[in-house]
Amino acid sequence: MTRSVSIFGATGSVGLSTLDLVRQHRDAYRVVALTANSNASALAKLAIEFGAELAVVADEASYPALKDALQGTGIEAAAGAQALIEAAQRDVDWTMASIVGCAGLPPTMAAIQAGKTVALANKEALVSAGALMMAAVRRSGAALLPVDSEHNAIFQCLAGSKLEHVRKITLTASGGPFRSFSLDQMRAVTPAQAVAHPNWDMGAKISVDSATMMNKGLELIEAYHLFPVGLDKLDILVHPQSVIHSMVEYDDCSTLAQLGSPDMRIPIASALAWPERMATNCKPLDLATIGQLTFEQPDIVRFPALRLARAAITEGGAKPAILNAANEVAVEAFLHGQIGFLDIANVVEATLTAYAPAAPTHLDDLFSIDADARIYARRELETLTRGN
Repeated sequence: MTRSVSIFGATGSVGLSTLDLVRQHRDAYRVVALTANSNASALAKLAIEFGAELAVVADEASYPALKDALQGTGIEAAAGAQALIEAAQRDVDWTMASIVGCAGLPPTMAAIQAGKTVALANKEALVSAGALMMAAVRRSGAALLPVDSEHNAIFQCLAGSKLEHVRKITLTASGGPFRSFSLDQMRAVTPAQAVAHPNWDMGAKISVDSATMMNKGLELIEAYHLFPVGLDKLDILVHPQSVIHSMVEYDDCSTLAQLGSPDMRIPIASALAWPERMATNCKPLDLATIGQLTFEQPDIVRFPALRLARAAITEGGAKPAILNAANEVAVEAFLHGQIGFLDIANVVEATLTAYAPAAPTHLDDLFSIDADARIYARRELETLTRGN
């Protein structure tokens, strides 16, 4: 049967990878809605190619360009935050939630509340609103499928097994480009060095998160919500080759691992075809050519983001949202040359210490916490830059 799909964040890397898979299996999927932030031209081209019913831009100023580009096609055009929510409420079989940042939270929650099958690629959603989101999943009966390579790997390794039999879940980390750098070397790191990831082709922000290992800290928080085995059973292991994406150890001492080439289309395909499998044109894994797989424990002295993330989820409440917001502010400042590489974690830690609001009970609370956390983080930036 043909599966109806909507893709939120269609012009981003995850959205384009999803559409590439749909392009390979056109008879199996029907595209209902595609969305983008402001790139009306690219969105219109994709909507026309895939015969979408609806195209939505979040930026209302981009609506005239989208409407003009779709004129005469029969494809409906819409714009704004409410239009995104209404698109998420449409009756589809499967929704890709890949809008970057907290802007993706309302449509993702709308799709979950409608009881949809939601493939989640929005890291900030689970980090900032994990408790709210998982409660909504339980109420609606929605299926939440993780798309991040690590969490999708865990999802695959858990298939057919019960969480009570899990002894340990291990997320693997490449270690980033500075895995072997000393603290003195890391103090001199430039933005250009930090965005050059050794294995994955990613945007600037997530590349810096990989370099600080904050991405793995955020993924630890995500895993805590997605796979409720307890924080003490979640571990991180540095694996420079990025071949094993995660592992699950069971109480019989069996360990299952998911392996694959570093290509986001592989975990996306797993979610898109779930509970079945689909063929892809991704590069097959060639272990003989790779030769060896190595592992090491992460160093929380050189990479304090891991400690901060674990502390944030331990304290709970608003702390993970504050961690995420402060990190975004600090990374942006680093990319603009305002602070040093090691200062990123210092800003995050100082913000976590300075700001302690009540736990959010609604998305509106969360947006307020996110906004206030950014104000606190910018104050810490000013203090830091004055000190330098």
